[in-house]
Amino acid sequence: MTPLSPQVAAGPRHPPEHPAQRRVLAVLVVSQLVSGVGLTAGVVVGSLIAEEMLGSTGLAGLPTALFTGGSMLGALGIGRLCQARGRRPGLGLGYAVGALGSVGVVVAVAADQVALLLPALLVYGAGTATNLIARYAGADLAAPERRGRAVSRVLLAATLGAVAGPNLVALVGGPAEDWGIPRTAAPFVLAAVGYAVAAVVLGALLRPDPLRSARARDPVASAEPAEPADPADPAEPAEPADGAARDPVRTPGVATGLWIMVLGQFPKVALMAMAPVHLAANGHGTAAIGLVVSLHIGAMFLPSPLSGLLVDRWGALPAAAAAGVTLAAAALLAGLAPGDSLPLFAAALLLAGVGWNLGLVGGTAVVTAAAPPARGAATQGLADVGLSVAGCTGGLLSGPVVAAGGYGTLAVGCALVALLVTSLALWAAREGRDAAVAERR
Repeated sequence: MTPLSPQVAAGPRHPPEHPAQRRVLAVLVVSQLVSGVGLTAGVVVGSLIAEEMLGSTGLAGLPTALFTGGSMLGALGIGRLCQARGRRPGLGLGYAVGALGSVGVVVAVAADQVALLLPALLVYGAGTATNLIARYAGADLAAPERRGRAVSRVLLAATLGAVAGPNLVALVGGPAEDWGIPRTAAPFVLAAVGYAVAAVVLGALLRPDPLRSARARDPVASAEPAEPADPADPAEPAEPADGAARDPVRTPGVATGLWIMVLGQFPKVALMAMAPVHLAANGHGTAAIGLVVSLHIGAMFLPSPLSGLLVDRWGALPAAAAAGVTLAAAALLAGLAPGDSLPLFAAALLLAGVGWNLGLVGGTAVVTAAAPPARGAATQGLADVGLSVAGCTGGLLSGPVVAAGGYGTLAVGCALVALLVTSLALWAAREGRDAAVAERR
C-alpha cells in the first residue's frame, strides 16, 4: 500500500469554488432527502424477512450481504457511467435501478417467492450505492479547503429521509396490507417511491453537470499527461514506458483512503446487520427495533457537518484515527450491553454511526484529492466497490458468527477490525510527515 504523499495531505492547488456549486449542492440535497428513505428499508426489515422466509437465523444476514453486493456492482457501473457521461445520467440511472429492485422485493414478499427476493435485493443495492456515491458529486466543484464540508452536506441530506423511513412504516403498513402487501415489506414501498423521485429530480435539475463542469473548468488537469512526470516527484509517478494507464487504486493516497473506508465499513455493517435479530431475541418489539435503527441511521449522517469541519481543519488522517477508536468503543459497548438494556444498545449503535461517518468523510476526502483527474469518477466508483465488498462480507459473516458464538463474539471481532483504521491512519500520517521532511532537505 502506497503511503499518502505530502502533496495529497496538503491538498492540491485549484481555482476558487465554481459559481454553480451552490445550485449543484441544493439539487443533490433534495435528491438525498427523498432517496434517504430507501437507505433504511433493507436494514430495518431485511434480516427479519430473511429469517421468516428462509427459516434460519444463520441466514438472517443474507439480505445485507445481497444488497451490499448489489451496491458493489452498482458503484462500479455508476462510477464508469459518470466518468463517460457525467454525474446526472450516472446518479439518475442508479436511483432508477434501485427503485426497480425495491418493487421486486415487495412483489417477492407478497408472493412469498424466495427465488425473486434474492435477486431483487441485489438490484435494490444500486440505490444504496447511489446514495453514497452522490457525495463525490458534491465535491466536484468545491474548493479544496471546503471539500470535506461539501461531502458532509450531501451525506447529511440523506438524514431526514433515513431517520423518518422506519417511523413511516406504521403509516404505510396499513394501506399496504389493504393492497395485499405484508407489513414487513412497507419500507421497500417507501424505498421505491423515494428512489424514483430522486431519479426524476436529478435528471431534470442537476444542471450544469458538476463533473463535466469541473473538467471544462480545468481541461489540462482532466487530461492524461502528455509527457512522463518527473520520477523524483512522489506525488506524480511517471507513466509506464509502454503508455499503459496507471492502476488508480495504487495511486498515492487512493489506497490509504480506500482502506480507511473499507475497515470502517465492515464492523458497522456487521453490527447493524444482526441488531434486529439480537433485539428480537431479547424480547424487543418492532417499534423498539425501528427506534434503534433510526438512531443509528441518524448518527451515520447527522454528524456530517462536524466530520467535514474536522477533516478540513485537522486533516483526513487524524479524523480517521479518531473514527477507528470510536467504532471500536461502539462495538465493545454493544457486546457488553445486557440484552434487556435497550438504551445501552441504542447508545452503542449511535456511537457506531458517528465513527462510521467520520471515517467515511475522511476517507472520501483522501480519495477525492488523490484520484487521477482523468479517471476520477471511475476511481471513486472503484473505491466504493471496496466499500461494498466490506459491507457484503460483514453482512454475510455476521449471521454465522452470531449463530455460533453470540452477538458478543461478533462485537469483539468488530472492535479489532475497527482498531486497524486507527493503526492505518497513524501509519499513513507518519509516512506523510517523513516524506515531507525528506522532500524539504
